[in-house]
Amino acid sequence: MLASLFAGVAGLRNHQVRMNVIGNNISNINTVGFKSGRSIFQEALVQTLRGAGRPSAVSGGTNPVQLGLGMNVASIDNLFTQGGLELTGQITDMAIQGNGFFILSDGNSKFYTRAGAFGFDANSFLVNPANGLYVQGKMADASGQIPSTATVGNIKLPFGQQDPALPTSRVEYGNNLDASATRSDASLTEGAPVTNNLSLVSGVARDGAGGTHVITVTGNQATFSTAVGNNIPNDVLDGSETLTTLGVTSPTLTLTVDGATPITITGLTLNSTINELVAAIDLIDGVDARIVGGEVEISRTKAGTGSTYNVVTNTAVAGDIANRVFGAAAGAAFSVNNGLDHTFAATDTFTPSVGGASVTTNLGISVSSSSGLATGVTGLGGGGVTASTGDAGLIAGSASITTADTSKATSLTVYDSLGGTHTLMTNFIKSHEPNKWYWEVTMQGGETIQTGGSGTVTFNPDGSLLRWAYDGGATNLQFDPNNGAGLAQIDLFAGTSGAYDGLTGFSGVETVAAINQDGYGMGILDKISIDPTGLIIGIFTNGVSRNLAQVTLADFNNEAGLIKAGESLYQTSANSGEGIEGTAGETVSATISSGALESANVDLAQEFTNMIIAQRGFQSNARVITTSDNMLDDLVNLKR
Repeated sequence: MLASLFAGVAGLRNHQVRMNVIGNNISNINTVGFKSGRSIFQEALVQTLRGAGRPSAVSGGTNPVQLGLGMNVASIDNLFTQGGLELTGQITDMAIQGNGFFILSDGNSKFYTRAGAFGFDANSFLVNPANGLYVQGKMADASGQIPSTATVGNIKLPFGQQDPALPTSRVEYGNNLDASATRSDASLTEGAPVTNNLSLVSGVARDGAGGTHVITVTGNQATFSTAVGNNIPNDVLDGSETLTTLGVTSPTLTLTVDGATPITITGLTLNSTINELVAAIDLIDGVDARIVGGEVEISRTKAGTGSTYNVVTNTAVAGDIANRVFGAAAGAAFSVNNGLDHTFAATDTFTPSVGGASVTTNLGISVSSSSGLATGVTGLGGGGVTASTGDAGLIAGSASITTADTSKATSLTVYDSLGGTHTLMTNFIKSHEPNKWYWEVTMQGGETIQTGGSGTVTFNPDGSLLRWAYDGGATNLQFDPNNGAGLAQIDLFAGTSGAYDGLTGFSGVETVAAINQDGYGMGILDKISIDPTGLIIGIFTNGVSRNLAQVTLADFNNEAGLIKAGESLYQTSANSGEGIEGTAGETVSATISSGALESANVDLAQEFTNMIIAQRGFQSNARVITTSDNMLDDLVNLKR
């Protein structure tokens, strides 16, 4: 009977322990990084009343008869399940997603926690402000690298420190230089004499090259086929004479122009005058007639070789106009075919505005389709430019024509060794050679460019970069800032030869730009950020971002073996093993969320359920004690 009393007492006592665990869980439901606990019961000592019997040949076996003596607490475990994340916006608040613990230290001992509410102290150390323990990690060197040999220690950030200026050592160009770009408007060179009548200039040079074109024309102009009649005694015609007075007995005349269909002049009579004959001939397109030196002259009004541009009368017969007025013998025709073609030749001696020597190219001659005279040149600037004489016609001589540069400029700020800024402007000027541009660097702040300030950039036929070259054998741009800083040396990088990772030379939108440089001025650490690996990145006022330190985590083979040290801290025990220290995402399977805290993992619904269970367990055990007491009371009253 007393055993049931003691079992009931054990039940009461241990259910109180369970309630304590539940109460602690609920109490810490809003504690950052708290891990809930649970109590596990086990049966207490067992009293064996009879042992088990082995089966025999005549009877079966018998089970043991044992009596339990209550229960006790087997363990109180910490449940390291993941807690939810609560965003705080505070950069130094950190929450672990996954395994591991933050490492804190007081200089002698290490503590471990999931509560990441950290901050900086007066000495710029990253600490737990609740207890002053230092957060442990590895510091980066001045270049932002964390050496592989770095040891884990206190994290201290250099607030207020200055980041030294870094002089620009490389400028990168990118995007496209339009292979078909041209803004080379052409015009007569101001002040230069024109001796070949090329006075009308317009258009844009197709090659886009700027410079001076000297147009030299040699040769002679084309002539018209012209012939004068030769049958008038003493050449005394004045136009008033009638045909009959000149012995014409048949007033017919047929003209053939350039071998085309013969045209018969109609309306003439024997009483028609010479003036009327001349007027009738003038009506024929391409033929001109007039009285010259007392004879009638016929001309082809389009200049050129007589074999092409000519006028021929009908075969003369005795007494017709061809015979009596123009003197053609009977059976022959009066031919006008003594014109000559032009003999002009034109050359263009082009002197580019930048880079390269003068080059001479041959030009074409444009001929008027109406007059047959040479009136201009063609092919200037690769085409696109019109240079003509108008009605005057071309003559031997020269003229100077200027085409504007096709250029595109881009600028970028670069830094000297003192952090001073300088505007580096690069002007690209198109060459008359295909796929080639000249470039020139200028600076506007009193700097002195010493070498490497100009050169060429050429492209392959597929638009990729062929070569970026400096003039004068230079290998980079060097300039004196003239402000006390050292000589600046900058590598101008336009991409990889044969690739498209920098400048390209396609026909298309012109987007060339200096897109990047690696220098910066002096800066002061302004703020920080923390990435998922715990890397603390400093952002300086000069725009530079550099690694400053990295938070170290620790993982354990048996985290349930850790000993609670209060203040949401744990320490190692003999059964937890030593902490395995490393980086989140590498050594430790976890990520760190900056600006968030891990909430307690207490499941309130589960705790309330456990509370009911514990209460009922406690009540039941109390009932065992009450019932046992009643039974003892009945036993005592048996002797009355």
